[in-house]
Amino acid sequence: MDKWLAMPFNGFSLGLPAVYDLAILLLLVVVGLAIIILLVKMLLFILPAAVIAFVVWLLTGSLFLAGVAFLIVAFISILKR
Repeated sequence: MDKWLAMPFNGFSLGLPAVYDLAILLLLVVVGLAIIILLVKMLLFILPAAVIAFVVWLLTGSLFLAGVAFLIVAFISILKR
């Protein structure tokens, strides 16, 4: 067990040269940022429809009408773009 403690930790690597590890890291960062940007755009697209649907649900208590309101507002926002 002591031999495991004495081994130096060189980090997690794929066994590739450092330049390739850095290139893979940068690629993964770019992909992650693209996913985050897409999620934020989708949230901003859905938010107005969700707010209107929530207000309709509070006023009527009907999930059906809230769903219809959500679909109508989402459709209008698609046409607006």
